[in-house]
Amino acid sequence: MDFFEVLHTQRSIRKFKPDPVPDEAIWRMIDAAIRAPSGGNTQPWAWLIIRDEEKKKVLADAVRGNLGDLEKALEAADQLPTESQRRMRRASVTFRSDVASAPVIIVPCLVHPTSPSSDPSSIWAGSSIYGAVQNMMLAARAQGLGTVLTTFNIVLEDLIRKEYGLPDDARPVAVIPVGYPDGQNFGPTTRKAVDTVTYWDGWGNTKER
Repeated sequence: MDFFEVLHTQRSIRKFKPDPVPDEAIWRMIDAAIRAPSGGNTQPWAWLIIRDEEKKKVLADAVRGNLGDLEKALEAADQLPTESQRRMRRASVTFRSDVASAPVIIVPCLVHPTSPSSDPSSIWAGSSIYGAVQNMMLAARAQGLGTVLTTFNIVLEDLIRKEYGLPDDARPVAVIPVGYPDGQNFGPTTRKAVDTVTYWDGWGNTKER
């Protein structure tokens, strides 16, 4: 696929076919990820691939438990002011009720970051891995695979650490479901116009594209 077509059509996918994701597709995603820059070229990352059904179920059950009552969550979604917001929230709630439906779950981890920060919870340390995460997701899109960037790890870090044997110096920074889209289409996506978010030589200085 053309690079800019990949960029313009990547979107969050939350409904997946049960079709298995080939090993080679996963290797290509991770190989794309590790091409990203990192502070001091330290490459402070590792990638946990979860495909075993029982291993996925542990994570999925925990996400479902944090969701609370499904019907109430869907009712709350229906109270949002716009159709777009309601649709997105319902899709999010429905997916969180069955995360194990994704054939693959990838957990990117910061491993002993040192540059530009040694604090793994720092936004600066995140700069050494989130570019790699985006590379990985773009590589998925280029292969016809859907992904969604979730932060389930924030509330489930202890479970992830215990269940999957993470060492003390590894910090999960996201949880990325992966699979072939089922009933969802890739882009084009809707974003703010570039000329409304771009300033030239000083904040607030805009010009027409």
